[in-house]
Amino acid sequence: MELPQQILHNDTAVTEFILLGLSSNPETQLILFGLFLLIYLVALFGNVLILLTISLDSRLHSPMYFFLGNLSVVDIGYTSSTVPKMLMNYLSEDKTISLSGCFSQMYFFISFGGIECLLLGVMAYDRYAAICHPLHYSVLLSHKVCASLAATAWFLGLANSGVHSGLMSLLSFCQDNVIHHFFCDVPPLLQLSCSSTQVNQIAVLMVGGSVIVGSFLCTLVSYVYIVTSILRIRTTNGRLKAFSTCASHLVVVNIFYGTAIITYLLPSYTAQKKDQVLSVLYGIIAPMLNPIIYSLRNRDVQNALRKEWVGHNSRNCFSGFT
Repeated sequence: MELPQQILHNDTAVTEFILLGLSSNPETQLILFGLFLLIYLVALFGNVLILLTISLDSRLHSPMYFFLGNLSVVDIGYTSSTVPKMLMNYLSEDKTISLSGCFSQMYFFISFGGIECLLLGVMAYDRYAAICHPLHYSVLLSHKVCASLAATAWFLGLANSGVHSGLMSLLSFCQDNVIHHFFCDVPPLLQLSCSSTQVNQIAVLMVGGSVIVGSFLCTLVSYVYIVTSILRIRTTNGRLKAFSTCASHLVVVNIFYGTAIITYLLPSYTAQKKDQVLSVLYGIIAPMLNPIIYSLRNRDVQNALRKEWVGHNSRNCFSGFT
């Protein structure tokens, strides 16, 4: 791809950006296209399946699955905000994205990312209430409380993104328009701006940091109490089963929060390639793993899947023989 023809001079206002993606090698791009197409389809299928199953099975109409349903909606939007454009770029010579398209992509990516941060914290609190205070669970997580927590997560996530997108729209972009990334995000755009980005950087640390670190601390404290309660379980099998579930949850949580903190709160410590890898982990891999870790390994969800889909299809297949 020849970039010089599309790179703008210093005195020209930017109207579009060029997304270089993860590789400029045509053969590597085809491999990446197949890989990320597969990951995207798995993420979509898994999250849609979980969402439909929770909606159809009344036994899953509880606080935990209410939040899992919200998480599935967020993960669908999260991956869809970046992956389709990346896949299109791998098959096209034109890697450009308009200024408005770039800002829109950034807004939705940060929105869904912020909502996911907050939802993971809420879900950790839900598990804390269920395990540490089972007798008061119905009060602590009533329908009204659950709706309020979910609505707050969505509102704060959208508001957080609105702050960053609004401040970004005030910046001037008059130098090169080449983004060394596969989507429009705050750190690479701040590097391209020819305006002062001090206010934006403060907003990332203060506003974005509050969402990420606050949610992470809530999750961490909840799991400390959960692990403490698990250690009180007398049977070895019970402890191992509980630890197995918590460990898998913590792996996904650490991948998501750890990579997000490094990317947004410690940007000077990451090189461009490393930043791209981190973005793949928290923006694509984590949403694909969420339905597997949180739902598909759950016995209640497995039973609901058999009832709603396997059993339903079997009845349809054999109904003509009865």
